[in-house]
Amino acid sequence: MVDKDLLSIQEARALVRSAKKAQADFAELGQDKVDAITKAIADTATEHAQSLAELAVNETGFGKVEDKKAKNILASEKLYEAIKDMKTIGVLNDDKEGKIIEIATPMGVIAGIIPSTNPTSTTIYKSMISLKSGNAIVFTPHPSAQKCIWETVEMIRGVLHKCGVSKDLVNVMRLPSIEGSVELMKVADLILATGGPGMVKAAYSSGTPALGVGAGNVPAFIERSADVEDAVSKIFKSKTFDNGTVCASEQSIIAESVIADKVKKSLIANGGYFLEGEKLEKVKRVMERPNGDMNPKIVGRDAKYIADLAGIEIPDGTRLMICEEEGVGPKYPFSKEKLTSLIGFYTVSDWKEGCELCFKILKNGGIGHSLVIHSKNEEVIREFGMKKPVSRMLVNTPSTHGAVGITTNLFPSFTLGCGTIGGSATSDNVTPLNLMNIRRVAYDLGNEMCEDTQSKVEISETDISAVTALIIEQLKKMA
Repeated sequence: MVDKDLLSIQEARALVRSAKKAQADFAELGQDKVDAITKAIADTATEHAQSLAELAVNETGFGKVEDKKAKNILASEKLYEAIKDMKTIGVLNDDKEGKIIEIATPMGVIAGIIPSTNPTSTTIYKSMISLKSGNAIVFTPHPSAQKCIWETVEMIRGVLHKCGVSKDLVNVMRLPSIEGSVELMKVADLILATGGPGMVKAAYSSGTPALGVGAGNVPAFIERSADVEDAVSKIFKSKTFDNGTVCASEQSIIAESVIADKVKKSLIANGGYFLEGEKLEKVKRVMERPNGDMNPKIVGRDAKYIADLAGIEIPDGTRLMICEEEGVGPKYPFSKEKLTSLIGFYTVSDWKEGCELCFKILKNGGIGHSLVIHSKNEEVIREFGMKKPVSRMLVNTPSTHGAVGITTNLFPSFTLGCGTIGGSATSDNVTPLNLMNIRRVAYDLGNEMCEDTQSKVEISETDISAVTALIIEQLKKMA
């Protein structure tokens, strides 16, 4: 092991030790004080939303400043509005009649894994939900977004100091490495993982309880009864938001054949460009690494950047590049997740075929995450809702905005659970309620079994002997 790795491991241990000490004191505070601290962080983060967005774009090269700013506001101001009335500290419920008391208990120190696509907003969001539920949190930053994550953490630590509590409630590794991150996950009490499949898998394999999220490969089905212009407009609003860096953004459009031409015309009118021939092949060559993984050079980039990278010309004003994909699977790159200005297009004969195609696309790297449908047919919507293996099905809304709770009543979140089918421990938009244990104090109800009931469940010595003999006989057969 090289010295850098050893130092990183030692740092992880030291940060968690300090966080545990700070959290023990923090857990003694009441709900009002905890709420005041989360409010102060929300206010400060909102004030710095613009500057943090600029830092993130300048460092990573991903996305757009105005959209990063919107994410920061969602993770601070709008998140606070959603959590401010949550009871998360002390007695949650005292049921006098049922004789049971429910008490919130913090989980302790959270290990926060932060992606490069949403670095500042995810840091704010995870800090606030952790503190709201009485926990401390230590972050391991993505290598390509270290500076903006560090700056965000320092901002939060400054607020904690002003509020009279330990800054060590929120901290970040300054010497991150794979080995250090693994150690952080081992010594923390819970892992809150947002990132690539490899990191999320490592979180679940660490031996520490974890809440992780899977990849998104969101299909957008436009059913024949849909308002096509509205559907296409919302898809563009979502897919171009921060240049597609949100995992809940649309990755493929599926249209019924009776409206397919109308959908295509609307896509072109909104700034879509259908790739064909050599241009398509050149874009495919820059989309992926040799092993089939998404090329990080295209993540969070606009259409013009990707076209230049591929060495092709596209019309001025192009917002999305589109491929009429022929299939689903490893050989069809537009059927996979593309966190950028690229999207696949499919035509199906009817909603039943569309339903099956959506299932295939989800199985190709997005199962358990999200799906969006544009339709006025409630029967079709219900069929999709009953059968699709997703944790959130979004109806007539931009997928990005709907999934994270901007245009829907879903909880404002940057950690979107994928359920067990997606390899996640939760299907929730993760909230402070996911980050606490509940201790239940249960009193005797005074309803002991009466003699008659007892007599009905008595077992004779003869019955016991017969059962014992049967068990011995079965064990002999197994031997």
